[in-house]
Amino acid sequence: MRFRCRSGTNQENRASYLAAVRRLLITLFFLMVVSVPVDVSALFCSATLHVKRQFPGSMDFYQRRFPAADWQAVSLAAWDHAQLRAWFIRPRQHSEGCVIVLHGISDSRSGGVGFAPMFLERGYAVLAPDSRAHGESGGELVTYGLLERYDTVDWAHWLLRSGCSRLYGLGESLGASVLIEATALEPVFRAAAAESAYSDLPAIAESRLPTPALLSNAIVRGGMAYAYVRFGLDFAQTSPLQAIAITTTPILLIHGLQDEKTSPLHSRALAAANTRAVLWLVPNAGHTGAASAAPLEFRQRVLAWFAAH
Repeated sequence: MRFRCRSGTNQENRASYLAAVRRLLITLFFLMVVSVPVDVSALFCSATLHVKRQFPGSMDFYQRRFPAADWQAVSLAAWDHAQLRAWFIRPRQHSEGCVIVLHGISDSRSGGVGFAPMFLERGYAVLAPDSRAHGESGGELVTYGLLERYDTVDWAHWLLRSGCSRLYGLGESLGASVLIEATALEPVFRAAAAESAYSDLPAIAESRLPTPALLSNAIVRGGMAYAYVRFGLDFAQTSPLQAIAITTTPILLIHGLQDEKTSPLHSRALAAANTRAVLWLVPNAGHTGAASAAPLEFRQRVLAWFAAH
């Protein structure tokens, strides 16, 4: 009986020991994966909020390319006193409709100007701004919609004061997500078109990191926490998905099926959140590549969307 009792006790002790080792290994693995050093998250945050500026170049260069319009360099003081700069382009015969074109990350207003001819030919004036912390606009930090959405609404009011009675918006990549969020703040746009928008900032940030999923999640969450502590930026307050769910602005979502930077799943999620939104998935188009992959259809769909509203 003693032998049996001792044997049972040894088995119980062994089981307890193995369970303790298992818990220890799980804890160590969790700490190794999740507890990312602060400097890694800080580095990620700094690289994300400070992007290399691409300056738009001379307005004269674009004026020579599109001479049948009046060009004007304009500026606007944002609520935080950042000076935002843009080009305002009016066709010789203006219909009082205006389109604001928002560029993507690390771009400038020169990227938006490429869309101007299709609107100018239909009598729309075009405003192509440099987003804050881009091009020649002021601001030190890219805030991924936290401040840019308010900048967009401020530009919309500037357009209304400048004689535009019907406002529309076209956004590309980050500009698309910013535009969606701006429409939820105030219904100043009659309609909007958003190409290659992301639906969720943490999700798109994690997908861009070349690290395992758990580590990417920890880096992004740590970077967001660092941004809040260091700069007072609460990225939990920015969400294109939540914005499109409450906006009353009709939105045309455009996304290339070959987009390897922002999965088409983002636009699918955005479309599912708003029954008024229309989704156009473009075959053979990469990131913000619809106008290149299907130029005639892009023009027809966007212009028809604006004309219908």
